[in-house]
Amino acid sequence: MKTARILAVALLIFASGAALRVAQSQQTGIKRSELQRHDLSVPGREVIQVRADFPPGAAVPRHTHPGEELVYVLEGTLEFQLEGQPPVTVKAGEVFFIPAGTVHTAKNVSSGNSAALSTYIVEKGKPLLTLAQ
Repeated sequence: MKTARILAVALLIFASGAALRVAQSQQTGIKRSELQRHDLSVPGREVIQVRADFPPGAAVPRHTHPGEELVYVLEGTLEFQLEGQPPVTVKAGEVFFIPAGTVHTAKNVSSGNSAALSTYIVEKGKPLLTLAQ
């Protein structure tokens, strides 16, 4: 009986934390627009292009992708933080590469809006974004 209560409390704590992460990611104010999605000639892979619009100060929570991300900053300035590395500031007209499975985040560090075009080369059928612990 005591073990069941401990397990139930642990499950409740875990579920609350997961719900909080989802709520936080939905409150970032970042607008994502999928522009295209196509199968590649490499079996089991697809390419997805997304435009992300960041209001001032908006940040994406720590996450990973099941493949590579190639970023082109369209406007403003974004700061990327890859786990275990110093932050990198990328301005409009510049590019950035994020290796597959790398935990990272991005934040608009300019006073106005920022936007980026991200091209993902990912495993087909997997979620494009997985929040990191």
